[in-house]
Amino acid sequence: MGAKRAMTTTIEGGCHCRAVRFKAEVPDAVEVLDCNCSICSMTGFRHLIVPHGDFHLLAGAEKLSSYRFGTGAAEHLFCGLCGIKSFYQPRSHPEAWSVNLNCLDDSSALQVTVRCFDGRNWEQARARLD
Repeated sequence: MGAKRAMTTTIEGGCHCRAVRFKAEVPDAVEVLDCNCSICSMTGFRHLIVPHGDFHLLAGAEKLSSYRFGTGAAEHLFCGLCGIKSFYQPRSHPEAWSVNLNCLDDSSALQVTVRCFDGRNWEQARARLD
């Protein structure tokens, strides 16, 4: 017998005007990072980390605008029409996308645990993620 595989759920979401749309496969029980850095605290971004292979952009690639600051390692992607950042490439997880839990169509099927991430002290906080 093989190892028991975790149950997964397909989530869908996107920006406010629905020009940017995605879907992803995530475990039923997820941890979401609540970051206090300048950009996350201002935008209310709640990080659901999704490996690149489990995320699919369905529509709106041509509508995305990119923004980088600080080290430039993170690529913040905003809808050029409504301005919402529904997902982006985080500095902390270069192998995954960070999806904004607040931008999901329906998160009720997920068991969500929220973990605080001290993005104002990024280096120390990142070291504690592993």
